[in-house]
Amino acid sequence: MKDNRSYYDDFASWYENERHHGYHALLDQLQIEVATPLCEGKDVLEIGCGTGMILKEIAPVAKSAVGIDISPGMLEQASARGLDVQVASATELPFEDESFDAVYSFKVLAHIEEIETAMSEVARVLRPGGRAALEFYNKRSLRYLIKRLKQPHAVSESTTDDMVYTRYDSIGDVQRYLPENLSVDEVRGIRVFTPFAQVHLVPGIRQAFAYAERTARDARITRGFGGFLVVMVSRT
Repeated sequence: MKDNRSYYDDFASWYENERHHGYHALLDQLQIEVATPLCEGKDVLEIGCGTGMILKEIAPVAKSAVGIDISPGMLEQASARGLDVQVASATELPFEDESFDAVYSFKVLAHIEEIETAMSEVARVLRPGGRAALEFYNKRSLRYLIKRLKQPHAVSESTTDDMVYTRYDSIGDVQRYLPENLSVDEVRGIRVFTPFAQVHLVPGIRQAFAYAERTARDARITRGFGGFLVVMVSRT
């Protein structure tokens, strides 16, 4: 097991190797589509922006957009994209109270042990009436079952994806993590049907799965089974 900063610094040089096509590109697009309506014309914070793959799409539509990440290695690439980013932890955000209209975080919160502290920080920096899109890993999903069965995946020459703290939650768990001034509006589910990332490399099958995943993300009957649960919250 590695601490989060060391893990993601190791991951940084490989992070975008597979992110510009197929499965990972679809995940990013599905997440961008969820975040964009919250962020248009707003002051926005991304928690765990990594190399800036999502922030670079959100920044042009926001009034202002800043990203934080615990990994200097990741942020080197985000800075090279001209994005406003800084090294910081989700459990100690370097911003004044009520600084943002919108906050979003994808692929990050499941790796934070002090999750209640992180949620309190989200509430602190959000303005009253502000909204957040917060993604958690879902224990009630096909992705969870496959992760339990598959072999570790290399993220660098010396690091595999089982070497970082990872937590899987239910909706009930997430609700318990939230402070009283954050209330759940709705939930979206990302990666409902995809068994393996490789299906998104096969012509024809790729398009069918992309359509199915986009539909399932928002459908009431399927969204609770997404491997990634995007919990949409408002601050009172």
